[in-house]
Amino acid sequence: MKSNSKDECSEEWSAERVKMKPASNFPMKRLCNVGVSLLDCEHRTPKAVREGCPYIAIPNIKGGRLDLSDVRLISKKDFDSWTKKTKPKSGDIIITRRARVGDTAVIPRGLECAIGQNLVILRSDGSQVDQSYLRWALRGPIYEEQVRKFMNVGAVFDSLNCADIPKFEIPVPPLPEQRAIARILGTLDDKIELNRRMNETLEAIARAIFKSWFVDFDPVRAKAEGREPAGMDAETAALFPDSFEETEIWMVPKGWKLKSLDEMADFLNGLAMQKFPSEAEDFLPVVKIAELHRGNTIGSDRASSSIDSRYIIEDGDLLFSWSGSLEVCIWCGGKGALNQHLFKVTSTEYPMWFLYFWLKEHLPEFQLIAAGKATTMGHIQRYHLSEAIAAIPISPLIERVSAIIEPLIKLMIKNNLESRSLSSIRDALLPKLLLGEIQVRGTNKSVEDLPSKEKLVTC
Repeated sequence: MKSNSKDECSEEWSAERVKMKPASNFPMKRLCNVGVSLLDCEHRTPKAVREGCPYIAIPNIKGGRLDLSDVRLISKKDFDSWTKKTKPKSGDIIITRRARVGDTAVIPRGLECAIGQNLVILRSDGSQVDQSYLRWALRGPIYEEQVRKFMNVGAVFDSLNCADIPKFEIPVPPLPEQRAIARILGTLDDKIELNRRMNETLEAIARAIFKSWFVDFDPVRAKAEGREPAGMDAETAALFPDSFEETEIWMVPKGWKLKSLDEMADFLNGLAMQKFPSEAEDFLPVVKIAELHRGNTIGSDRASSSIDSRYIIEDGDLLFSWSGSLEVCIWCGGKGALNQHLFKVTSTEYPMWFLYFWLKEHLPEFQLIAAGKATTMGHIQRYHLSEAIAAIPISPLIERVSAIIEPLIKLMIKNNLESRSLSSIRDALLPKLLLGEIQVRGTNKSVEDLPSKEKLVTC
């Protein structure tokens, strides 16, 4: 459905609404008056299949991009049916109309997909708004103000009407300036995305080593069969035994031990931070499940900075949400206060990477347990940590493998911290560029006077 009729866009702004409009040096125009069309989707959900075509749903919209790591797949027949009405194409902007109202993402080049319920597409004809600029005009405080104005607040979910979205106003600079703004912000965003992909690769490498050596025991099996273990030097291979021994639970490499997760580490549950409100300008952002999921503390609640230091988290800390959305992550969102429903996981005996990957190994099992809590918010209990078992090799082997895996983890943390810095630069530039407070060229407040592109992407 296209929603770009003149009638829908003829409403005059009241004096009260005019006062609320952001002051822009560029004309503010409604989407429907600048050649931007809204394309609606099928209002039903197709059956999922094991192999097929991507079907984009609200959970796949994250941070201005599509996260396809757990995307639903649908059959070719359903794909053809769902895209008959609206076929997404590269550069289209997807907007969520329900739940996380107003979140946006861009269809990347080369992706063929269908979009799900409560999502719509915005597509410009290019006459007044460049599609690459539209992506940025639909982010940041100016856009968020538009979402708040038109949002329908519901008892369960907030929502946006399809008829209202084309009424959103955006700043409309000249087309050459639009493209320059998109290029500047896109350069920063592309570097952030590159870091994310690099971290996916680094973690996949580290986890493959961990799983092969400490879960599947591939080097031990190779030596037991008289073969040389693959992918390691002789000194590392010598630290693996060549046989297994039986325990009460399962067969383990000879000389290794079995321990439960709560024997390996301390799992510190956070505090109910509403009991420790900030009473001064010096405060700590509260890290809850939502912050863990986002990876930052933007807009977080505030807690007193005088809380017990054990509940203060720093970059590089290992966190585990045991309730709601169960996740394990190495935190890189800055100093914060640990809220309840999150564990800070520490150990004086084992390196962080070893704990991280063992938690990752047991995470699917924990998620199944949590999903079975039909009458309460899904969670696990401490005794589940006692039942989760890990194989523990001899200390020299852990130290040897640390020399391989720790540099990968440190590089992941470095990339995440760099991306956080780049995100701050991007988010600070975004409203200034859209409002014309910083010009792309021509004045002493231009982007040309900012750090060079190279400096921006390596800070």
